[in-house]
Amino acid sequence: MGAPQPQPIGPDRFADDPAFAVHEGGKLSVRPTRPIETVADLALTYTPGVARVSSAIAGDPGLARRFTWAPRVVAVVSDGTAVLGLGDIGPAASLPVMEGKACLFSEFGGLSAVPVVLSTTDVDAIVETVAAIAPSFGGINLEDISAPRCFEIEDRLRARLDIPVMHDDQHGTAIVVLAALRNAARVVGRELGDLRVVVAGAGAAGIACTRILLEAGIGDIAVADSRGVLHAGREDLTPVKRWAAENTNRAGHTGTMVEALAGADVYLGLSGGSVPESAIAAMAPGCIVFSLANPIPEVDPEMAARYAAVVATGRSGEPNQINNVLAFPGVFRGAIDAGATGITEEMKLAAATAIAEVVGDELRADHVVPSPLDRRVATAVAEAVAACAREGGITR
Repeated sequence: MGAPQPQPIGPDRFADDPAFAVHEGGKLSVRPTRPIETVADLALTYTPGVARVSSAIAGDPGLARRFTWAPRVVAVVSDGTAVLGLGDIGPAASLPVMEGKACLFSEFGGLSAVPVVLSTTDVDAIVETVAAIAPSFGGINLEDISAPRCFEIEDRLRARLDIPVMHDDQHGTAIVVLAALRNAARVVGRELGDLRVVVAGAGAAGIACTRILLEAGIGDIAVADSRGVLHAGREDLTPVKRWAAENTNRAGHTGTMVEALAGADVYLGLSGGSVPESAIAAMAPGCIVFSLANPIPEVDPEMAARYAAVVATGRSGEPNQINNVLAFPGVFRGAIDAGATGITEEMKLAAATAIAEVVGDELRADHVVPSPLDRRVATAVAEAVAACAREGGITR
């Protein structure tokens, strides 16, 4: 018998919206993998039989990987402070999003996932809480935690835990962006090392994309926040933005993002807001526009197509959707399959290459990344990530 559901008082104002019907009662349940039909079943599933298993694990903790669910379960952890398109809506309102993420782990990665929303935004409290519950899980997916706190939380948890930890808003986005840009460069007959990129947004996704593009050998990259391009002369920078200023912008731009776009090869929008048509028109011939804000892209796709050779957005229904579901299920599946103790930069690069290669001979200007529903992707990513982890020697 299921749990009783709250009954609406008066007319149900959600009855005609199909989204509410999908989410009613939640989207997850926990079900046993073994039936309990006899006294013997009960005795083996619980006491006294379980005591033998627990005693064995107490003597050899590594046995937990074989005799518990933990290695195949990911915790999807959020404080609800930076939910895509909604902002700081708090833990309870973010729970449907985390449940949805858990569904995607199951559907595309074959992994169970448990949403964990926290009623604190304190960095120390979040780190201590996640570290305390980590023995129940094989991986930690941090989700929708605002910058700059998300950087410190991820760094501290990665240093403290011996299981894969990844803030998907950062690295899932970066992996798919790199995959798409590799293929977009092929469409326009260019190498990554020849491209000058302008990143609009210095939050979690913007910084992560900058890092992975630098690792991949991008020609030059400038990052802009709401006050303009990050450069060494600015005195208002956080430590993360200071790192970006010191490692990017070889051209020495000191003005606005729009000014930096003049002659640029790639626009990568991760900030919201809007970009004037004149700025896109001033980019280099055969340019690439990735306008990823949701639900409204910074650059109108139809307008961008008048000037750009390749256009991508974060929206479903548009060509070239940059969707994190292309990355995170396979990344965690590969890391967990290999028994990896973390997720390295090399593993992220391997994931991006795998995504790009799935497109194969189907590459064209309106198809630089696979469909989010392409079932080949998670398998390809998992295999590439697992192989990279083994080669890197970070497996158990």
